[in-house]
Amino acid sequence: MPPLQPLSPAEMPVLSLTRKLVLLFMFCLAQFLDAFSNSALFSAIPVLEVSMGMTESQSTWIMSAFQLTFASFLLISGRISDVYNPKTGFIGGVLGLGVISLCAGFVDDTIPLIVLRALTGIASSMTIPSALALLVKVFPEPLEQARAIGTFGGCSCVATSLGLMIGAMFVQWASYHWVFWFIAIVAVPTALACAFIISPEIARTKDNLEPVAAKWKSLDLLGVTILTVALILFIFAVTSGSTDGWASAAVLVPLIISIMMMIGFFCWETLIHVDTAAIPPRTWFYPNFSILFAVALLPYCWWFTVFMIFTILWQNVFEWSAISSAVHMLPLGAAAFVMSFTGPLSRIFSPKWIILTGLFFGMVANVLMALGGGKPEYYWPYIFPALSIGSAGFMLMYTHTNIAIFQAAPSSMAGTVGAIFNGALQFGSAIGLAVASSIETSVEANHGGSHEYEGRAAVFWFLLTVAFILFISVSIFYDRSTC
Repeated sequence: MPPLQPLSPAEMPVLSLTRKLVLLFMFCLAQFLDAFSNSALFSAIPVLEVSMGMTESQSTWIMSAFQLTFASFLLISGRISDVYNPKTGFIGGVLGLGVISLCAGFVDDTIPLIVLRALTGIASSMTIPSALALLVKVFPEPLEQARAIGTFGGCSCVATSLGLMIGAMFVQWASYHWVFWFIAIVAVPTALACAFIISPEIARTKDNLEPVAAKWKSLDLLGVTILTVALILFIFAVTSGSTDGWASAAVLVPLIISIMMMIGFFCWETLIHVDTAAIPPRTWFYPNFSILFAVALLPYCWWFTVFMIFTILWQNVFEWSAISSAVHMLPLGAAAFVMSFTGPLSRIFSPKWIILTGLFFGMVANVLMALGGGKPEYYWPYIFPALSIGSAGFMLMYTHTNIAIFQAAPSSMAGTVGAIFNGALQFGSAIGLAVASSIETSVEANHGGSHEYEGRAAVFWFLLTVAFILFISVSIFYDRSTC
């Protein structure tokens, strides 16, 4: 059977500027809700630990359960968006996020809440690849597309900062239940509105109707299942490592099995037809795709590590209120928001130089955070500029890696490429938090405990090393001739 062909540009409907902006707003709102549902709970973790009697491991899983399922189900969501109708995937994901969050707001027990958080991650994983698949069709012109992708990406970082602030307001002035109910109040009307706003012509992915069996076969369910299980086991292992110990059987067994399954997945992808493979081997040989994937591992890793370290330090050690801690984090969101509008720079400068600039800013921020931060009076001379410079740098990286990776791959793979990119962001976050927690705990055991700053400083020296390695890698391996 010949491969199905996507709609040609000539067949795409011509949309008014107003319609395009409304659609972009809806896609950005979904991105905002996905990031908000994760970051808003940072402020609620201390309250949840007390009200539900959580252990340290259980409170970690309130955050990790979302990341685990979100990252693991991104690939199959991307394949569904490319093969089936991305409109259905997008609306279903947003609606599911709203309904599950509504239910989570009524839960007062630890295990059911962790389960609902995991289901929230699955629903959220449906929204991002489908939104990106729709976005590249709504904005086919390269300059418009760069601006739209930059804005779309910026909403995630802004939501991460605002989520912390809004979550702190709910926790201090109402209750943590409103964190979940707020998501439901926004998500459900958004899903209903998108059912009418997204036209069938925009969402149509193929120019002819094929039997359901043909589409089902092209999903590569066996490959996607192998990789999904492998990723779940891998993220479970690295997340559990910081609480159960890296040498424990509960960590080593799933880690070894996951690595073997990943190897099996890539071997399987070489054996089946390229048009039905979930991630065709040629994907990694698209211009600069592999190095861009590596760069994508760092931004969320840095942001979430900063959130986790300073939220706990400021509230538990400095005894700042949840709102005061959130306010001191605002430079992160402000700097990221400004840099989210730098998409058009990719038409003037090579993404290589922009990404290198972002990495340099990130290294400077890590040095500042490693040197200062152990005392409240160090905030303005060290932490404030570090938050501003670092967030600006990593947002430059995020935005222009996002743009470049879509330019490297064909538009027919937009959903899958979006899933791979966002999967890299989440893997970096999950792995980074686990490694950071392990480093911090190990250093604190010999240097004064959690009320001292040595363990946190060690984490930022580690992140500096990672950023430096990526800086050298991009300098050597990024090919400007393909830009």
